[in-house]
Amino acid sequence: MRNIIMRNELTAAIKKEKAILSCLEESVIKSVNARPFLKWAGGKQQLISKLEQRFPEHIKTTKQVTHYIEPFVGGGALFFYLKSNYKIEHSTIIDINSDLIASYKVVQNNVSELISHLKAMEINYLSADNEERKDIYYQTRQEFNLKAESFSNQLSGDTVERVAQLIFLNRTCFNGLYRLNSRGHFNVPQGSYKNPTICQEERLIEAHKALKNTEILQGEFELVKHLATKDNFIYYDPPYRPLNTTSNFTNYSKDGFNEEDQHRLYRVFNELNDRRVYQMLSNSDPKVYDPKDSFFDNMYSKYNIARVDANRMINSKGAGRGSITELLITNY
Repeated sequence: MRNIIMRNELTAAIKKEKAILSCLEESVIKSVNARPFLKWAGGKQQLISKLEQRFPEHIKTTKQVTHYIEPFVGGGALFFYLKSNYKIEHSTIIDINSDLIASYKVVQNNVSELISHLKAMEINYLSADNEERKDIYYQTRQEFNLKAESFSNQLSGDTVERVAQLIFLNRTCFNGLYRLNSRGHFNVPQGSYKNPTICQEERLIEAHKALKNTEILQGEFELVKHLATKDNFIYYDPPYRPLNTTSNFTNYSKDGFNEEDQHRLYRVFNELNDRRVYQMLSNSDPKVYDPKDSFFDNMYSKYNIARVDANRMINSKGAGRGSITELLITNY
């Protein structure tokens, strides 16, 4: 009976949302007020002002960017801030995580259907008791993982449903943590939220507006070498180098991101520096735990390295959360 009700509600909701979005598309979008629609480990929402302080001077002065590129887009906090507060002539976002890229494509192209799916899932989940919620969560996680191996981020009806599942899991899992095991399966347990907001309709619509005229690519960060030209602005926010054995939350893809990958990233940074591309990069500060660890200080010694205060929001132990410094590296 519950499934029949969900299907009926979903059909009606899709019609309603399509009508709303049709009206939105007919109007000229003059303003955007976008924020991330996914909770993402290492998200930069709290550091926006500190990042902005270190933008290239001409960008801060003119509030304009010819081409903004973000090759580890994650939750997209800085991307959405720029799209809401600066004039961006062209933007490109990239990530290796195919589910994440599918989410951006669906919000860009099929947001009304996505909202309808999420509303139906929210009604179903919030009307259930605790045991039923547990069953719904783990059944959704199982379905999500079963489809992982055959999934392509090309847009289809199945893609919209999968993105809805991802957002549902993101809003109801423990600590909003996205983590994959070596098989590429999402393995985060259920969180203990009383009334989670699963469908953030307004936020999804604003993100949809922000993603207009944005190129969305799935792949390695090295794609920037084929895209960036002089005076473009790139922000790199790679999976951070772990500070210790308890802080490794970098598995946003099944292959992880190791020290050799950090060296590969440095080589890209160097190459684009020679092309006079403006570049800014965030990473962990090894000296937080080991004052003798100069991994990044040595690697990026010819560039500008700043240490900024940040709150570590995700850690397996509450005592491991708090204010630490992170690195912000620029070539200008």
